[in-house]
Amino acid sequence: MKTKKSSLSAAFFITGLILLGIVVLAFLISIVHTPYDPNLTDVTAKLQAPSSAHLFGTDNFGRDVFSRVLSASKYTIFISFAGVFIAAFLGILTGLPAGYFGGFKDRAIMLFNNSIMCFPGILLALVAVAVFGASMFNVVWALGLVFAPTFARVIRTGTLEIKERDYITQAKVMGASPVRIMTSHILPNLMPQLLPATVIGLANMTLFESGMSYLGLGVQPPDASFGKMLADAQAYMTGAPWLIIFPALMLILYILGLYFISEGLRITLSGGDN
Repeated sequence: MKTKKSSLSAAFFITGLILLGIVVLAFLISIVHTPYDPNLTDVTAKLQAPSSAHLFGTDNFGRDVFSRVLSASKYTIFISFAGVFIAAFLGILTGLPAGYFGGFKDRAIMLFNNSIMCFPGILLALVAVAVFGASMFNVVWALGLVFAPTFARVIRTGTLEIKERDYITQAKVMGASPVRIMTSHILPNLMPQLLPATVIGLANMTLFESGMSYLGLGVQPPDASFGKMLADAQAYMTGAPWLIIFPALMLILYILGLYFISEGLRITLSGGDN
């Protein structure tokens, strides 16, 4: 049974890494070189089908879709990783003390977190960006703040269980401070819960960012983003389907890759339990 679980976990990991690797490769290529300037317009070459000159064709402004897909992968990966970093950092700052100290601090922190989670996350992010302005960095902060309560709940739940273990009691008897206990003894043991949540957070943030860009509140033109490319391609779905196929495919590969990796992590870190 253990071998079967290990094989299943490996299959998820390998599949996820292959799917994710395609998008990461596009990201790495975009840093070094793109065949064309992603924002360069050429009205004489607009809406050309995929060819040797333009692998993914051109859009309604004559921009090379392949170059824009490469560029969009850069923004997608940056926003998702930066947003998760902020969310995890804020979740640790609130979830650890809430679970460790309990009592009034726990109730106050979790009441605030739960009040945020009562509202649809995408709505809160859209409101935040609408108030502070549509830009990539505002999107990162908005997504980080919206997802922070989710991380806080995961961390709090794990802290409540870990703080009752014998080695935590021994650390208290030896005079370790609460900060040292939380950072040195509890936080490292939260990885089985935190790692899968982080990978899922990357996928969810990508969906949120794409939705915001689709509505015009994410990455701003002329910079490329998968959501904005899909929005612009709507009017050309029948005459130029490549405009929607390639951005959508890259977005699907990235999200599916993260979900497969998360499932592999869950099986591995939980010992294969369902």
